[in-house]
Amino acid sequence: MDGMTTLTVAAPPVDVQQLLTEKPRVPISVGVLLPLAILGLWELASHLRWVKPVFLPTPEKTVLAFFTMLTKQDFLLDFLASIEIVLQGFIYGAGLGILLGGAAGLSRTTQRILGPTLDSIRQIPAIAWLPLIVLWLGIGPLAKVVIITKVVFFPVFLNTLQGIRGVPKDYIDLAQVLTLRRWQFIRRIIIPAATPSILVGVRYGAGMAWAMVVVAEGLSGMQGIGYLVFRAQALLLTDQLLVCMVVIGLVGFIIDRGVLLPERYLLRWKQGFEGT
Repeated sequence: MDGMTTLTVAAPPVDVQQLLTEKPRVPISVGVLLPLAILGLWELASHLRWVKPVFLPTPEKTVLAFFTMLTKQDFLLDFLASIEIVLQGFIYGAGLGILLGGAAGLSRTTQRILGPTLDSIRQIPAIAWLPLIVLWLGIGPLAKVVIITKVVFFPVFLNTLQGIRGVPKDYIDLAQVLTLRRWQFIRRIIIPAATPSILVGVRYGAGMAWAMVVVAEGLSGMQGIGYLVFRAQALLLTDQLLVCMVVIGLVGFIIDRGVLLPERYLLRWKQGFEGT
């Protein structure tokens, strides 16, 4: 309106440096609150019979089932069998993924040779391969190792390829100025720049390996934690089914953190925004 002055209040400037360096105020231990809340809801729902006991046993009965499986059944042997298969498949898949991904990333000719075939195979789900592999190799551990290898290979391969191709052009120009030899160029420029992407693929592949072994053992096999899951479901042993699910979740969490720790160590030089 005429005769009136409009006042504009400027927003306070954002201290970017403080935003990047300020430590989080929320303690890490807050992460246990949600699991405790889920446990409390489970306790309440089972004791108040919101769900029939045959479908949702109490936490106490589930813990008792765990010790029964551990002492009177072969739960430990099944668990170790699954771990062994996962380790073998993960090592083979990650190793091949880094090797072939590195070769394809460094050579466009190699990428053109491998690309169409690998992209076609990647589109076929691992579950679709399982029946054929079982026909070829039987229901023993080897068939499951092959499936795990396939599941781990593609995330590692693609992240290795993209990590190498994503090296900044400034780094390439610097290598040319320094007249680095090919091996020096790979060791000093390519590997450090591509390592973050490679480790993302390795971490994702490790989680996929543990998830896939449960499915593979459940659909083809008479041993392993996946077999126990499907057996408990078929026999309506809900307490044992919950035991297996909790163990699968905890082991998956441990595997993820086990891969994350060396990742943080190897990338300790890399600085970035870590959240507020």
